Amino acid sequence: MDLDLLDRTLADAGEPAFRARQAWEWTAGGAGGYDEMTNLPVALRSRLADAVPFSTLTLAHEAHARDGTVKALFHTHDGRPVEAVLMRYRDGRRSVCVSSQSGCPLTCTFCATGAMKFGRNLTASEILDQVLHFRRIEPLNHLVFMGMGEPMMNLDNVLGAARRLPDLGITHRRTGISTVGWAPGIRKLTESDMPIRLALSLHAPEDALRSKIMPVNERYSIAEVLEACQAFYARRKRMVFVEYVMLAGVNDSYAQAVQLAKLLDPRVYKLNLIPYNPTDATYDGSSRGAIDAFKAALEEHGLSATVRLTRGRDIDAACGQLAAKA
Repeated sequence: MDLDLLDRTLADAGEPAFRARQAWEWTAGGAGGYDEMTNLPVALRSRLADAVPFSTLTLAHEAHARDGTVKALFHTHDGRPVEAVLMRYRDGRRSVCVSSQSGCPLTCTFCATGAMKFGRNLTASEILDQVLHFRRIEPLNHLVFMGMGEPMMNLDNVLGAARRLPDLGITHRRTGISTVGWAPGIRKLTESDMPIRLALSLHAPEDALRSKIMPVNERYSIAEVLEACQAFYARRKRMVFVEYVMLAGVNDSYAQAVQLAKLLDPRVYKLNLIPYNPTDATYDGSSRGAIDAFKAALEEHGLSATVRLTRGRDIDAACGQLAAKA
């Protein structure tokens, strides 16, 4: 829902300010349309239905994985593709992975989104409507900005959407922003008033390799990015999650594990090893044995790590697979 348009429409109709709050409370609670908002006058509900589309996005396709994951492909009003994912876990977590851009301009070589043509930044309402789509299915309690795009390049709209999330049942402390290392955005998030978790996609322990995998590293080196992350930790006292996708023969050797362990302060960083999810890129994923050996080498040198559970791979909904394909 375009909340600015909602406010203007209600003001033009001479309605009191509390009407906007009422409409939002119904929407955040999972209402499927204006007709369910029974504490709004019938005539007003009809006027809103005509003037304010209930969503800024149109659902184009929805796919359901064997593990309960749901992927939604949306189109914006100007035809831009956007994907979002609902992940269901046995412990009761209902986590949404949302996009902040249509496509991505940063072209990480292992990521399907990076191979797409970049469209544009999404508005706060377009980001929020991805969450509201899944809220109409069931209650939610976690969210990560880890879908299409680099959230730190659209941070104002990302934070604008995040401010509304507690109304949907998703607290700020259960909200995370993942970045490929856009240092100005990390610094801006650090100075903001939002107690949101930070995750860094690192994927290599040294600059030459990281620049091959992730061209953004040529602009912001590992040292600069880690300095920004450490400033975030110093101010927030919240550990930074580091994501490391496991690519066979590329970044998964014993020596690279030792390098990584020396690079990351275990008091500041938590490490997630991510099995590679197939895309059209030329990489192969590390074997489970190689991932286990890499994890053991890290722990041998003082850095603990977890291996991320893959969700939605059979519908191209897993990490790195979003490419707006129905």
